[in-house]
Amino acid sequence: MPTRWILLLATASLLVAGALAACGGEERAPLKIGVLLVNSETQTDTARDRLRAFKLAIKHVNEAGGVFGQPVEIAEGDTLNPAEEARRLIEEEGVHAIVGPNSSADSLLVLEVAVPAGVLVISPSASSPLLTTYEDRDLFFRTVLSDVAQGPALAQLTRERGFENVGVIYRDDAWGRGLVDAFRGAWTGGIVAVSSPAELGESYLDLIEESAREGAQALVLLTFWPEGEVILREALDSGLYDQFLFGDALRVADIAEAVGGGRLAGMYGTVSGPSHDNPTTILWDEAFRDEYGRGTEATYVKETYDATIAIALAAEAAGATEGTAIRDALRGIASAPGEQVPPGAQGIARGLTIIGDGGEVDYEGGSTSMDWDEHGDLRRGYIGIWRFTADGTIEDVDVIAYER
Repeated sequence: MPTRWILLLATASLLVAGALAACGGEERAPLKIGVLLVNSETQTDTARDRLRAFKLAIKHVNEAGGVFGQPVEIAEGDTLNPAEEARRLIEEEGVHAIVGPNSSADSLLVLEVAVPAGVLVISPSASSPLLTTYEDRDLFFRTVLSDVAQGPALAQLTRERGFENVGVIYRDDAWGRGLVDAFRGAWTGGIVAVSSPAELGESYLDLIEESAREGAQALVLLTFWPEGEVILREALDSGLYDQFLFGDALRVADIAEAVGGGRLAGMYGTVSGPSHDNPTTILWDEAFRDEYGRGTEATYVKETYDATIAIALAAEAAGATEGTAIRDALRGIASAPGEQVPPGAQGIARGLTIIGDGGEVDYEGGSTSMDWDEHGDLRRGYIGIWRFTADGTIEDVDVIAYER
């Protein structure tokens, strides 16, 4: 290339750079969001639907022009090794925020890596009250209610089912300990609570027998699915229990089929989730169905979408991708004042346009209002009451509004 063309190109580059600097418009790197939701060993339908909701949120943002006028990038991690994957996402992939992980115990592991790095974490399903007081430099938020709401609702449901003396088997991790403490704090009857190791065991008969030693009328089961299936089989086969109540982690239709014979028909549980009458929830359901050709009854799927959208809107409002900058803008994009914007492609496009024009938005999520307190906990939401039916499906029975 002739020297004069080289000089002309160099001059043009300097002029463009100078113009950008003069306008305060230095080019920004794209927002990159990591996601930690699917475990390569278990590959549950619930986790896959949460990942689908994450990708739907990214699609809606990018169809609207992205953040800073650039498509949002993503990097997927495996919850099989949450701390290692969080480190990889941050140090190798360069993510600015993480959606996930699913469990409270995994969230604590991820935060040990993310907080020192200044990376924001929003979990759609980590509900343990223990996370409220974790020293996270305000870098941990969640789009699910803390179990300070679910525990009392489960205790009330148990009383309404006519039980005065119960056994409880709870998972010995951050989620299980937090939920059983919240349940026990609101329970006024007899109780024998027994912890179950987080690692899957071959038999839980000794724990079942211990929980029933004071003549329990029902077993309140606060475990994950794999151990829950074993416990239910052994409790029924031994004749120690035929009545059960469940925490949110066992709202899985497949567990009724696995236990078999309609033996869980009429058994109730609680879950933090949306009110299906909400206009924004209806909009979200339509958007998911349009994208995937079906709806979903899996837990914390809408909450995953909301977490992703909140990060994108907050980054746009902050004009920056640093975790602390996104954090500082989060509460502002999800509370008054501001124009209310719903989920879905049109709502997200409207929200990004308002922010780009210097305005304020109040994002109303597909699950509930994203109104966070000083700990990153939701101030309001809903606790759903559900039950297993005779044909092994799950029926939503009632919704209790929660606000503090």
